[in-house]
Amino acid sequence: MTLADLTEEQLLARITPRLPGGPGVLVGPGDDTAVLRCDAATIITTDAAVRGRDWRDDWSTPGDVGAKIVAQNLADVAAMGGRPLGLVVTLLADPATTVAWVEGFADGLGEAARTAGAAVLGGDLSSAPRGTLAVSVTALGTLDGQAPVLRSGACAGDQVAVAGTLGRSAAGLLLLERGRPELDEELVATHRRPQPPLAEGPRAGAAGAAGMLDISDGLLRDGARIASASGVALDLSREALAPYAARLAPAVGADDAWECVLGGGEEHSLLACFAGPVPAGWTVIGMVRTGAGVLLDGIPQAPRGWDHFRR
Repeated sequence: MTLADLTEEQLLARITPRLPGGPGVLVGPGDDTAVLRCDAATIITTDAAVRGRDWRDDWSTPGDVGAKIVAQNLADVAAMGGRPLGLVVTLLADPATTVAWVEGFADGLGEAARTAGAAVLGGDLSSAPRGTLAVSVTALGTLDGQAPVLRSGACAGDQVAVAGTLGRSAAGLLLLERGRPELDEELVATHRRPQPPLAEGPRAGAAGAAGMLDISDGLLRDGARIASASGVALDLSREALAPYAARLAPAVGADDAWECVLGGGEEHSLLACFAGPVPAGWTVIGMVRTGAGVLLDGIPQAPRGWDHFRR
């Protein structure tokens, strides 16, 4: 059965029960808008995924796609020091798309949202040209009375630290591209369903973190964004990064392991700078210095990683 076999109302009747609500939701799916009670400053972000560009159906299940779009949106909320409140979801689909795909997507999205404590508030459905399948999520979060953690707050002398993994998603993608996913199923699983350390965002904000973001496009490219916004240089330590590369090397080789750690995207771990003690759950990987850009043991590095419009 395809979407062309159902009315919009029939499709929504299949999707909506799979999606979580929440205590702050005054009006959920079904009206012209949702109504959400917000008692503090509210974070809003959005992200999209397109089949053939952000996922391949032969590598990712519909549930994987749903879980990943939740992860990439909520990682942005965490990177501001916030916790998630709700999600608004848009699906653009060729009417030939199977109903089973949409139900699987809703299951993956609903499970990930429920685990993160985010309600699904509603969204939109639209038909699309032949072969098109795209999803977009707008996420809302709250700062719970804290100030937002911006990219621009890093200062010389701060420690650079990461919460989460490095390079695993990129290494998993590399194994899929090589047709050897069996070499390390954990890396492939990380690519399909990233697990950002969402709780570490608010914890880092409370600990005085500055210059924080999630690593969506690669450590060097995203590190350069902090450096540029803060007017400083991030000097990363090869010794501190070596364990991350060592984890990947048996599956992808030593050279590619380092490329995955430095340039691999879709990890959605958190990168931040701390003037004071680094909280538990974070690993120091470098220092903030005067200057510009990102260095590795004092050697300037050209930004590399994912760019939507240029390779």
